[in-house]
Amino acid sequence: MKRLISRGLMFGNLIEVASPALIDRYNRALHKLTGKRTELPDFHVDISGFSPEIAFEFDDLLYLNPNGVNRQFILLTTAQKTAPLLNAKFSMSRGILRQFIEENESQLFALTSRDAVLGELDNTVFEVNTPARLFDIKKITVRADTTSGHIEQAQDLAEKIATFKTKPDAWWDDVLIAEMITLAKQTGDVTRNPVTFKAPSFTQGNFWTAHFGGLYIFRDVEHPATISCGPKEKLGKVPSPYVFDLQDRAGIAKFLELNGLVEPIVKAKGTDATAILKQKMDFILVDVAATLGRDVPSRSRGDLRKLAQTLGSALPPEFHALNELVRWSEQGGKWPTITSSHPAYFYTLRATNHPDRDLINQLLAELSTLDVRQLFICHKELFYALYRGWPDGKKEFVADFLAREYAVDKEGARAALFGTGEEPMEEPAPPPEPKPRVSEERIRIVGPWGAVRR
Repeated sequence: MKRLISRGLMFGNLIEVASPALIDRYNRALHKLTGKRTELPDFHVDISGFSPEIAFEFDDLLYLNPNGVNRQFILLTTAQKTAPLLNAKFSMSRGILRQFIEENESQLFALTSRDAVLGELDNTVFEVNTPARLFDIKKITVRADTTSGHIEQAQDLAEKIATFKTKPDAWWDDVLIAEMITLAKQTGDVTRNPVTFKAPSFTQGNFWTAHFGGLYIFRDVEHPATISCGPKEKLGKVPSPYVFDLQDRAGIAKFLELNGLVEPIVKAKGTDATAILKQKMDFILVDVAATLGRDVPSRSRGDLRKLAQTLGSALPPEFHALNELVRWSEQGGKWPTITSSHPAYFYTLRATNHPDRDLINQLLAELSTLDVRQLFICHKELFYALYRGWPDGKKEFVADFLAREYAVDKEGARAALFGTGEEPMEEPAPPPEPKPRVSEERIRIVGPWGAVRR
């Protein structure tokens, strides 16, 4: 993993904690949450305040995530909103934390200037001993306060002020007045500067979880289903009308199609489909060469083309199918029939523009693991797990490619691959075609994605 770490592809963009004041605040929050303190003179934290160095010190990767269910967090600065979430157990955790920080940035900025904010993502489920328990997770509530209880004190003071205003003869209640004065010394004037957090609760109908080998749970779609990354038989009974595993390719394809969750890359607006498909072919080519013990060439297109000619019949069906699709896209050649049973099918798709776009692209990455760029962007946990078993030649090629081609412009790469998330204001003019192509109706019926619609 040293190649990834040295290139900033692992543990990158973490927030450094080195000053004695911040370490003291972190320790106060950590002790309140876990009863522990760190002895490290400096460390780094992710968006939740989790530190890989402290996890190593405690020999506990879940020291801020007991049972892997209700993620706890420690905020030292609002700058944590741009940091990744390490050891994620649920796909929605980072998004909820970032949204919480952004919606309460001014409040958090003021609070973290003198104290740490700590809390948890409470989903009312404290242990998932069976897969069915995961379906009880519907609403996630962000519970947060400072180590000194500033938010709780402010809420208490607000309630006492309301009582003071409505209670008859409150002016003669010396105890109530004394309590208000004591709290006000800690919180300030909550009538002019309310100390509250916005939108503390989030509803999550569709999500991924790392529990039980990995599950994708879709409830807020027209045709709900659950997709297991392991054998579906091991799940037992779950409250889902349809249950698939990754071997049920036709079922997953039908689910994605019926719910309008995917689109063919070659039909996506504003996408250089040919370039994307060629890059996927390069990744497949490198995987085959490294597995066979061949020297993996540089990223030169000419060298990779020579390698493809050398390997010939050793290349897998995914490579040949994508090559046929590129040939059709560039030259209007024979239209390739790529059904959902074909190994290349999910390489030809990306998520449509909808709220769960990232979740669908993560699922597609799991179904097309040779596309290492999409795997790294959309499913880092799986990327790191698979990376450990790759030959050195593939590790070096992938690490170099991601550092040179992706890390230098992450937003641009994501937009090119998956779209910007916004529909264009005006319909773009259709590009000129050098020769007639097959009709849209024929594409719909017999194209790579047409078999699912039939």
